[in-house]
Amino acid sequence: MRAAPFAARLAAALDSGEETNQVEISMDRRSLLRGAGIGAAGLAASVPAPAIAQAQPEIRWRMASSYPKNLDTLFGAGAQIAKRVAAATDNKFQIQVFAAGEIVGGLQVLDAVGNATVECGYTLSSFYVGKDPTFMFEASVPMGLNTRHHNAWMIHGGGLAMIREFMADYNVVNFPAGNTGAQMGGWFKRDINSLEDMKGLKMRIAGMGGQVLSRLGVTTQVLAAGDIFPAMERGALDAVEWASPYDDEKFGFVKVAKNYYYPGFWEGTAGTSLYVNKDKLATLPDSYRNILEAACAEANLWCLAKYDAENPDALRRIVAQGAQLKAFPRDVLEAAYRESFKLYGEIAAQNPKFKKIYDHWAAFREKEIQWFRIGEFPFDFFIYSQRN
Repeated sequence: MRAAPFAARLAAALDSGEETNQVEISMDRRSLLRGAGIGAAGLAASVPAPAIAQAQPEIRWRMASSYPKNLDTLFGAGAQIAKRVAAATDNKFQIQVFAAGEIVGGLQVLDAVGNATVECGYTLSSFYVGKDPTFMFEASVPMGLNTRHHNAWMIHGGGLAMIREFMADYNVVNFPAGNTGAQMGGWFKRDINSLEDMKGLKMRIAGMGGQVLSRLGVTTQVLAAGDIFPAMERGALDAVEWASPYDDEKFGFVKVAKNYYYPGFWEGTAGTSLYVNKDKLATLPDSYRNILEAACAEANLWCLAKYDAENPDALRRIVAQGAQLKAFPRDVLEAAYRESFKLYGEIAAQNPKFKKIYDHWAAFREKEIQWFRIGEFPFDFFIYSQRN
């Protein structure tokens, strides 16, 4: 047999550092395989392919967005997720994004994901507080957290785990995937000079902010994005809040109301998310899930950074079109603060799911406020007070 001499020669060559005759090695290797009765096909069949070389499946999902395509931040964040997932999987995992109304209405995304009409959806949990006020913690709490606080609570403070436990009842797994930052207080057809002026207003507002304002005498309703401007134009609404200057400019609200109030005390932050059907998520390969989660984390940063970059110029353009910037009176803010926490206490007394998250959230909020009073606010206040 030539196997032993070949092995001996190869070992000697390697020990001596001499070059081996590649042709001889190749020929001897073929002889060795023939002698062992193993052909090329037999060798391939006998050695399992490494897992990394196995082909990943081709997967096609649909994403229903709560937003129209002209909102290149909120709709765009969902599209950004789809783009990054496709790129990271060599287009084997593709997600097609549909604007509000193309598959389901903007306020029906939660249900569409939960019942697997679509595999995933890009949305805001504030739209669903009518189902359970506990939804508010994922997006925004009136008089609650700012965006830095919110991200800290969600990512490192235990908030995400608690919210996922709650959302499991809806067959949904949520991934934080965007944020508007602090929002404006909205567009009003008449001046707000005191708390009394809030009474009787008809206002479009989503989330728990509407419940707080209703306690101040405001008549509130939730409308999807495409329905807001027509309602303002025909007089069905006296006021509307949406988001920030960059998006408000796209809707043209300055054409139907000139008074642009701040701050949006009901949304010191507004975290948007990708909702994924729990059963569909379980079918994803681990690598695809990791890529999806990473794409959502990137979108969380991408969305907020885009708003922070675009809002200053948009605000200037809106003012040039005739918007009058006005701060809410102090008595409005103080009354809203009192009513917000009274409302949370009332809900917590009746809703165990709400209470569980609220108690955790409130304790975290207190710690964050103490730190920001020392570490962040004095710096910000000084810088903003200076004139360059």
